[in-house]
Amino acid sequence: MIPRLKPTLGWSELATILLPASSDGVERFETAFAELMGQTHAIAFPYGRTGLMLLLQAMGWRDREIICPAYTCVVVPHAIVSSGNEPVFIDSCEYDFNMDLDQAEAAITDRTAAIVATSIFGYPVDLDKLDAIRKKHPHIEIIQDCAHSYAAEWQGRPVQREGLAAIFGINISKIMTSIFGGMVTTDDDALNERLRALRDESLEPATMTKSLRRRLYLAAVYPAFWGPAYGLVNRLERSEFLNRFVKYYDEAIIDMPLDHLTEMAAIEAAVGCVQVRRYSGIVAHRQATAAYYDDQLQGLPDFVLPPIVDGATYSHYVPRVSDRDALLASGLLRGVQFGQLIEYCVPEMNAYAERPGARFPCPLASRFAATTINLPLSIPPVKAARVAEVIKRSRCERADYGK
Repeated sequence: MIPRLKPTLGWSELATILLPASSDGVERFETAFAELMGQTHAIAFPYGRTGLMLLLQAMGWRDREIICPAYTCVVVPHAIVSSGNEPVFIDSCEYDFNMDLDQAEAAITDRTAAIVATSIFGYPVDLDKLDAIRKKHPHIEIIQDCAHSYAAEWQGRPVQREGLAAIFGINISKIMTSIFGGMVTTDDDALNERLRALRDESLEPATMTKSLRRRLYLAAVYPAFWGPAYGLVNRLERSEFLNRFVKYYDEAIIDMPLDHLTEMAAIEAAVGCVQVRRYSGIVAHRQATAAYYDDQLQGLPDFVLPPIVDGATYSHYVPRVSDRDALLASGLLRGVQFGQLIEYCVPEMNAYAERPGARFPCPLASRFAATTINLPLSIPPVKAARVAEVIKRSRCERADYGK
């Protein structure tokens, strides 16, 4: 079976399991990551959401409003609430899935502290509109959410460098991975010092148990994503047997991982350093696969292609369909897993629906949550051709059924 996502891992990452991790591995990873992102500082965290939570606290914000997308990974508002602040949800743009920045500006009040500008699915956020907002509202800080968009560029400008700081998730499903883990990057020396001090004060050292668990997790990833074995993994996932490993949220609860205040393990940093060296090749491959899908899947019935945008990094390739469940089932029958990535609109979730930040309608976010699928990207060309073939056959069958 072709999985909907597969981390780009090789023998070098696997070898880290067998080697002792360097005592200064986290610092090395921070240096390498900052250099890759073209920034002065990178501060490592156990999760990207931990980095965002402590970043907001390092700014001294409490009981403030933080504007963020309605169509985003729920861990972002979880981190905002955990920091003592309130997320305010804004609807999406039709074209690129990103937050509607005109609506975001209209939502600014005297309680607003920052805008979390997410470049979702690797599509760079409109930096020109953000510049205009900052010019009109210089007291509002911009935080770039780059979990999907490592070094994505808006008209040649890297998004992560435009604002107070950028946050990154580096778990196994991201463009590059450190098994789990997160980073905050910034060019602000004073903020770097405050955030590092707060991190060192707030986080406990990584234990040997955590390091062992991370090694075992990485070791399990290799056979789990092996094509002949993935069919079994997928069946276990659909049976909810693997929920404790793959389910990252409960719709009714605002929470953080149990180990979100435990430092990144050295083994994670070692894997991250290897991935930094692979980065350019990883992104180039994803861009090429997205372009291939765009060429092959034009004009299919009930199949809205996502845009091809200069500077996008394509963490995911996300067409829209009205019959998502049927297409998912059709793909599985033919050995291809089509995923649903963000299958919720956050302000409609039970945990957020009654909060004050859920005060604006978000119809496009709701539509995206119900209709997007993501196609496998980190696969060789022959498998991409197979994915395209399965989609064409499914769409033709749908068209014939409708006659």
